[in-house]
Amino acid sequence: MLITIHCAKCVGINAVPVTVEVDLACGIGIHLVGLADAAVKESLLRTITALQAMGFRIPGKKIVINLAPADMHKKGSLYDVPIALGIIAASRQAELRLLDRFMIMGELGLDGSIRDVPGALPAAELAASKGLRGCILPVNSALEAVEYGNIEIYGVDNLSDVIRILSGEEECTDLLASERMHTLKANLPPSAVQGHLTGTKAGQDIMDFSEIIGQESAKRGIEIAAAGGHNVILIGPPGSGKSSLAKAMAGILPPMTAEESLQTSKIYSVSGKSNPVEGLMKRRPFRSPHYSASASAMIGGGSDNIMPGEISLAHNGILFLDEFCEAPKKVLEALRAPMEDRKVTISRLKAKVEYPAGFTLVAAANPCPCGYYGEGDRCSCTPSRRLAYISKLSGPIMDRIDIQLWLHPVDPKKLVARNPEESSAEVAARVLKAREIQKRRFAGEDIFCNADMNNCMTGKHCRLDGKCRTLMEKLIGRMGLSARACSRILKLARTIADLEAAETITAAHLIEAAGYRFLDRQGLEI
Repeated sequence: MLITIHCAKCVGINAVPVTVEVDLACGIGIHLVGLADAAVKESLLRTITALQAMGFRIPGKKIVINLAPADMHKKGSLYDVPIALGIIAASRQAELRLLDRFMIMGELGLDGSIRDVPGALPAAELAASKGLRGCILPVNSALEAVEYGNIEIYGVDNLSDVIRILSGEEECTDLLASERMHTLKANLPPSAVQGHLTGTKAGQDIMDFSEIIGQESAKRGIEIAAAGGHNVILIGPPGSGKSSLAKAMAGILPPMTAEESLQTSKIYSVSGKSNPVEGLMKRRPFRSPHYSASASAMIGGGSDNIMPGEISLAHNGILFLDEFCEAPKKVLEALRAPMEDRKVTISRLKAKVEYPAGFTLVAAANPCPCGYYGEGDRCSCTPSRRLAYISKLSGPIMDRIDIQLWLHPVDPKKLVARNPEESSAEVAARVLKAREIQKRRFAGEDIFCNADMNNCMTGKHCRLDGKCRTLMEKLIGRMGLSARACSRILKLARTIADLEAAETITAAHLIEAAGYRFLDRQGLEI
């Protein structure tokens, strides 16, 4: 008797269908085919032990298990439960009337318990597109997809729960992921529930703008960067507030749209980093890898299973790179294409995977090895050391950074006086209004902010009158701007205009936007 079970495999952030076929025939032995890796082959012993622990028998016949399509590599332990169900159904030890109506994934323990697997959210999306009734997943994996409301999502603890659902004899509403989420939140402290609802996490280190003394010009630059999704670099001596401003930027970003939330949540689901209580992510990610991170950790990779890197985990959020000039040059230069294309393609001998990488880069760097160049006579570095240090900020990288900010130590009088500063809530309100303008502007497009505009969109939405065109020509000639830098100045000016709710870009907007590219004027000779 041939039994077919629906399953899935993740390629990038999308799931592709995998069918687990189980057949019993005359003979002996268990045969697994379908280009499976070692983890899948080991599942046979786990499955047999789990079935025996649950009181099922192993048929004394030849069992053939095929993972289709046969030309695609299968990795991981998520096929354990489908294989076990196939053996049970093929040997007629249980009547599983709904077996062909669900997408089923899960790793089996030796006692029949079911452990979490990555990729639940893409699998739920695939099940909905195939017209299946729903998904049966381990509890925590099911909670990741609980807000994907087009289909039934069941969260199970063991094989008995799966059989109970597939028999079709009970309602099993207590196993729905939505009910499990409700029960879980009911048992959490009120403060923890509120944190999950708002997307915050316990101990999350987010600064408020009111806690940062002075640095008004830098705060303005950070506000513009948040409003349009622009890349920014902060250069200044130690203690000038570079890291604090980067952390404060996370607090003024608007909530993600439903589409952005789904995209980002799928990346975290595939990488196994989702918070099951949170469901779909609400707050934009803030990733801050150490400057010693390898290129594979930053970009993504892996020999057998290609996983997303930090730039993809920061999709629709912030990638904060502190001590930017201390990072390996190879890593910094690897950021070039993702910063421009908003995606990264990772190629291996037998695989090629594409991940989204629409992040906002916030880089922080000292102006020299000692950190005090430009602050009177405190710098002890020679000109050659300063040049070697800052040369890591290559022209192609700086060309892709829209806002360049130089920070100086805060005036001691301001530190002592500690006058009230504008709060993050006030800044976030202005940023949200600017993003709402951009949301209406790009309705029907596959982008969400000004920084993502291509050349065609830039020409359409960043039109200049005669006076502004003349000014732009002068700026390009005086600063020696590349075509990319010119386009980015126009996008930045569009964001500045959005913050003022202005319909058109004016000369003042262009002058302010060009003023944030002071390193272009100085040719990096600082």
